[in-house]
Formats: sequence, structure tokens, C-alpha cells
Amino acid sequence: MGIFSSVNISGSALTAQRLRMDVISSNLANAETTRARLNENGEWEPYRRKMVVFQSKGQPFQHVLQHALNSSSSPGTGVRVTKIKEDQTPYKLVYNPNHPDADNNGYVRMPNVDPLKEMVDLMSATRSYEANVTALNASKNILLKALEIGK
Repeated sequence: MGIFSSVNISGSALTAQRLRMDVISSNLANAETTRARLNENGEWEPYRRKMVVFQSKGQPFQHVLQHALNSSSSPGTGVRVTKIKEDQTPYKLVYNPNHPDADNNGYVRMPNVDPLKEMVDLMSATRSYEANVTALNASKNILLKALEIGK
């Protein structure tokens, strides 16, 4: 385990959570967007909710756990974002015959973004970010104390 391993792990988590917060913000900003992109038929489609997928860097969790149980060093290497995928849940149908995107029956396809779910995800990402900042500060203080020993 290197001297900066904990700093690198916290740094990777901070980067991943920041991207997650950006994607959630984008979802909230587009919660009412009915014309996000053109499909292959030349028709407008509503915005589709996006989600961030994380993966640990390095070895799978079971390998890391087994290594940690058998050794005193920590083989953790952090987290990374593997992809941003679209939520495939169906669009919400809202009756609004005066809307320019209404179909013949007066229904408008609205994005599959639930603001309540997005706010819960945003709170979770914020808490994770704060926890990683705390861990980073603790690592920094430990390194500073180690440097003071050499005085």
C-alpha cells in the first residue's frame, strides 16, 4: 500500500460522485423537456432519464475482500464511472390537448424523470461526496502528522 493510496481512492470517489451529481442535475433540468432528440422516424422524443454506473477499479470485490482478510494491506484502488445509461422506463402520459406535442387523443409524452427520486439520489450523492471529503481530510492530517514526526 502506497503512502497516497487513501488520497487516490478518495479522489476517485469524489470525481465519480461529482459526475453523478452533474447527471442528476441534468435530469432535473430536463424534467419537462418533450423535445430532446429526433428518433429514426423524424419524430421528437422526450428526454430520457440518465443514470451513472460505478465500478471498482482493479479487482472484483470478492477478490479484494479475500485479500484483505488474508493480509494487513489494503488492495483497494478506488472507483470509476463505467457508463452513463438511459433509464428505459416508459414515458409518462399527461393529458394536455393544448400542448404542441400532444397526440390525437390529447396526451403528451413527458420525460420519465421523477423529481422526488432525483432529489433522493442527489442527497445520497452529496452525502457520499461529503464522506469522501472527510476521509480525504483525515488522510491529509495523518500524512501531516507523519511529517511532523521527522522534525
